Amino acid sequence: MKKIFLFVLTLLSLSAFSQTQTDTYFKLTRAAFKEKNAYETTSFVEKYFRIPGNTGFNASIHRVEEILKKAGYIEEKANEFEAPLTYRIEKRPMKRSTWEPVNASVSIVGENQPLIAFQTNRNMIPINCPSTPAGGVTAEVIFVGKGAAADLEGKDLKGKILFADAAAGRLINTAAKAGAIGVMGYSVPKYNQPEKYQTSISFGSMPANAGVWSLLLSYGVKEKLKAACLKGAVTLKVNIETKIYESDELTIVANVKGSVKPNERFVYSAHVQEPGANDNATGVGTLAEMARVTANLVKSGQLKPQRTLTFLWGDEIVSTRRYITDDKERATGILWGMSLDMVGEDTKKTGGSFLIEKMPDPSAIWTRGADKHTEWGAGDVKEKDLFPHYYNDFIFDICKTQGKFANWTVNFNPFEGGSDHTPFLQNKIPGLLMWHFTDVFYHTDNDRIDKVSATTMKNVGVSALTAAYTLVTANENTASTTVNQVKHDALTRLKTEFELSKKAIAEGKSAADEKHIIEVWGKWYTDALATIGTMPVDAKTTRVGSSIKVATLAVEKQVQAYLDELK
Repeated sequence: MKKIFLFVLTLLSLSAFSQTQTDTYFKLTRAAFKEKNAYETTSFVEKYFRIPGNTGFNASIHRVEEILKKAGYIEEKANEFEAPLTYRIEKRPMKRSTWEPVNASVSIVGENQPLIAFQTNRNMIPINCPSTPAGGVTAEVIFVGKGAAADLEGKDLKGKILFADAAAGRLINTAAKAGAIGVMGYSVPKYNQPEKYQTSISFGSMPANAGVWSLLLSYGVKEKLKAACLKGAVTLKVNIETKIYESDELTIVANVKGSVKPNERFVYSAHVQEPGANDNATGVGTLAEMARVTANLVKSGQLKPQRTLTFLWGDEIVSTRRYITDDKERATGILWGMSLDMVGEDTKKTGGSFLIEKMPDPSAIWTRGADKHTEWGAGDVKEKDLFPHYYNDFIFDICKTQGKFANWTVNFNPFEGGSDHTPFLQNKIPGLLMWHFTDVFYHTDNDRIDKVSATTMKNVGVSALTAAYTLVTANENTASTTVNQVKHDALTRLKTEFELSKKAIAEGKSAADEKHIIEVWGKWYTDALATIGTMPVDAKTTRVGSSIKVATLAVEKQVQAYLDELK
């Protein structure tokens, strides 16, 4: 009885210690994170249409540099650890010219008001679109329906503008071969609700040196132009001004040196390119404020990271993948990655909710119950692709704590891919995505600063910082508490899956298949528990290993009980 009492007392004391540690970081970050700073940076960045090498992309990188310098980061000369706080801007000549839009307008000849203009629809000009001759062009527009072969048959397009109720990109080659001077088309996904938000245009691109220009239309403009064309001949005045030039691609990397194991690190990434406010000016602004907060806490002695914290801003996936793969020795020390993408949404305006996209767990294969994929769509995840790790549950629980504190809705989705978390996972590094979906303004030119919430950026920043601070200073107490947390989450998930499988079998599904799902979930969680052994910076006892064994046995026992009950 005495041994049992002492064991329980030890568990309670461990939990209290770790909880106090996490609470301390929550209190520090909640007080230090200034949402106004994150919002102002976001507002600066979102003014620009950003692709690597262009004016807006580079201005955003240098804006982050100003924030880092003011916070005390020193530009590195020899190496990234020559000072406690360092940063560098990496410059690489681009293989292709960069591009940026300047202005555009389309008017129906004879009407006073433009049909569409760049000032209100920045996405109307696709990436790589050339300029029209100075002063613009005037030409008849030919409506070709959906652009099918039958729609094009017999149409004289030479010197004219091809207009289709279809994506412009797939008709560019046809237009060029037929001697057309330009293409105008429409393609906005259903989740953007184009019939409701009739001014939205999804940004897109076209091949460089295509021989024609092209423009993208909103639903409202497409319908108006189509109606005019169906009544009779329509002539348009089109003026497009863009810039195409050679440039360097920039990436900015900041480091906060760990005092004990500096080569082990937590890496944040936020991509700069794309023209939206939420996507992804909010990621840039939130991460810049996170870097400022971290520097101030380190300088004041309130944060003493034992592992390194790295902050990265660049080209989505490209910069993150390069950071991981260019230096194999550095890559071995990356223990966690986190992507901040679309993290500042005012969900009352955009819809959807904040999401944590999990590393591949069995819900990415068997998506059922409360699990659901977003409109982005499921990937082709197989059992061999599963990535068991405590990181999923650890981050989700941190965010739920902030959610409860701030009345902030936190959800998750199974792995789908497509952002900066993917290169981490492809290189066997735990990586998660913080984002929002579905956003009715996603990838459209209605994704502007008025759809951004400074409060949301603070909630995300506080959660991301608290999680990383805990991991880069983790001790045995933190790890042991995480074991209990993951065990609890495992048993909760197994109960949910058992109930779903029991119902599925009653409805005629194969018992063997349902048992397999339970087995895979059990294996995923026992393997995830094993990864907690590497969490402490400096483990001095076998305490964590012992707690992992106890938790693993509990999970395995429960799995077997459920398997025995499923008939």
